[in-house]
Amino acid sequence: MSDLREEIAQSLDEAAWDWLMPHARRDALIVVSPSLDLLDVGVEIAQDNAPQIQTWITKKLIQKPSVDQLTLWNKTPEKRFNAIIVQPFVVVQEQSVA
Repeated sequence: MSDLREEIAQSLDEAAWDWLMPHARRDALIVVSPSLDLLDVGVEIAQDNAPQIQTWITKKLIQKPSVDQLTLWNKTPEKRFNAIIVQPFVVVQEQSVA
């Protein structure tokens, strides 16, 4: 598992919303709550750990972007996210505003 985590960690990058828009349009964007570790979520998705993923979905800790989120982000294309690619998905977490 550590090899998979390292592989996913290598794909961790920062992305502006304008780069992520095409992935949202093809319904491949997954938004992760700030309370979860983005790499942990990526590993579980890559391993297809359905019970864990379903638990997060039920608790609304991971989800597709809401209409409200999309509207807001479309108004701020420079909005920044941490992102990883776990084919066929792009898994993102909003960067906190410091």
